[in-house]
Amino acid sequence: MTNAPLVPLIEYESASDEVRAVYDDIMQTRGTDWINNFWKVLAHDPMALKRTWEDAKQVMAPGALDPLTKELVYVAVSVTNGCEYCTYSHTAAARAKGMSDAQFMELLAVVGMANETNRLVNGLRPPVDPQFIPEHR
Repeated sequence: MTNAPLVPLIEYESASDEVRAVYDDIMQTRGTDWINNFWKVLAHDPMALKRTWEDAKQVMAPGALDPLTKELVYVAVSVTNGCEYCTYSHTAAARAKGMSDAQFMELLAVVGMANETNRLVNGLRPPVDPQFIPEHR
């Protein structure tokens, strides 16, 4: 099986001005000189490219959760959803933010345990304990 895109990559040199503006913002925000392939295929729809980048930039910015924690969550969801590209991409981003091999292995153990127990609960359907339900604030 080949890992070929379903639409061609839009490289910076052949991108429209609208797409180049998003590419420039991605590179500036990330402090890099290249655009990864996800953005290059999404560039076939410049509106979706811009919207997705703006949303990602906002959500992944430092906030109540630190940037490494956000990347770890992204890796966990990507692994669970079976997204190979996102798993590689966000594992690299988490490593760049300081994730160790031990943290990665522990994260995968938690992901595996959560998936196992989620499936057991989905099959067994126990009622939610009243102690778990937040009171009105």
